[in-house]
Amino acid sequence: MRQITSFAVDIDGTITEDGGGMLHLPAVLELRILEKMGFKVIFVTGRSSYEAYTLAVFAGTTKIAVSENGGVITTSPEEHLVLGDKKICVEGYNVLKDHIKGVKNKPVFGRMSEVVLCRNFDIASAQLILNEHKLPLYLSDSKYAYHINQVGVDKSTGLSEALRILGLEAKDSVAIGDSETDVPLFRSCGYSICLGHAEESVKRNATQVTSAKHGEGLVQAIQFLSQNFFEIKS
Repeated sequence: MRQITSFAVDIDGTITEDGGGMLHLPAVLELRILEKMGFKVIFVTGRSSYEAYTLAVFAGTTKIAVSENGGVITTSPEEHLVLGDKKICVEGYNVLKDHIKGVKNKPVFGRMSEVVLCRNFDIASAQLILNEHKLPLYLSDSKYAYHINQVGVDKSTGLSEALRILGLEAKDSVAIGDSETDVPLFRSCGYSICLGHAEESVKRNATQVTSAKHGEGLVQAIQFLSQNFFEIKS
């Protein structure tokens, strides 16, 4: 692996307690230590820009966030680079509502580039419907919600743009995550670590897999890196 310059870190299920939304504080501490060592720590999430950027501020990590599964890059409370087209995602949502009973928006913070849905229908069947209507959209499952995003926009494209702003490259970045939405990150970053509770299809795309789960898995991941690639000093 080349010299590490940055970390691309998922939020839900990765720095939280049992995936429930409450931060695992030892994981946050590890990320803050990385930042103090000179690494850029970037949250790359399916959550909104408001949540991701606010977390970066309070966690003491790099003040840039990739949100909405790569659809938005936020560099300040009022500066958002939007990569995805929400209008076409809304069009896809309306198509799904017409064809599948019970499809509905999930109550979330406002989105600029995607539509977020409750996980109460068959996602594979829904994708077929979008394909039949020739909509350039894809559905993904973050385990927090289903997301409708524009084809060509994912966590990898969002991270690449954030790293470009910082003058860095994905080949020098370590990705850490736990769901299918993180697979594009695993494939584009120079090194990737999947947490122990992830599905096997996700684990197969990572360089390394932890035995620990959720926030404890992130702590284990960073400890592994510190033992093999650099030294963390608390």
